[in-house]
Amino acid sequence: MKLQVLIIRKDVLLLRNWIFGTLQTLNQKMNAKLHDGVCQRCKEVLEWRVKYSKYKALSKPKKCVKCLQKTVKDSYHIMCRPCACELEVCAKCGKREDVVIPFNKEPEKTENVENNSRSSNRRSCRRNEENDDDLDFDIDLDDTEEDN
Repeated sequence: MKLQVLIIRKDVLLLRNWIFGTLQTLNQKMNAKLHDGVCQRCKEVLEWRVKYSKYKALSKPKKCVKCLQKTVKDSYHIMCRPCACELEVCAKCGKREDVVIPFNKEPEKTENVENNSRSSNRRSCRRNEENDDDLDFDIDLDDTEEDN
């Protein structure tokens, strides 16, 4: 009987990990995370971890097993993105298998950086429009040159 209660409770936590919890924003980020550069099995493992709230984000970069630099920024991965792309292997298990979703060539951007760039871009456009309104294009420059 206690076993059934635990299973029911686990299902409730499974369905509502994005609603409840002390770290709601972290849960939303975990649910939205795209697991790229890994094989099918590793992708399923990572999705299971997210689904059952077992996924833990990486706090600081880990050391890559190939280049020995602290460049691994994804949780549960053993290789950095450039090494995994170069060797064409899974970044999590290191096996040469078909990568389900290949790495993006563009560097990752956080939402905050994008929002800041959009708002600053809007402000600069507004300033440019205001400056254009101040300019007077009715002046004839040819007349001033002839007087000299």
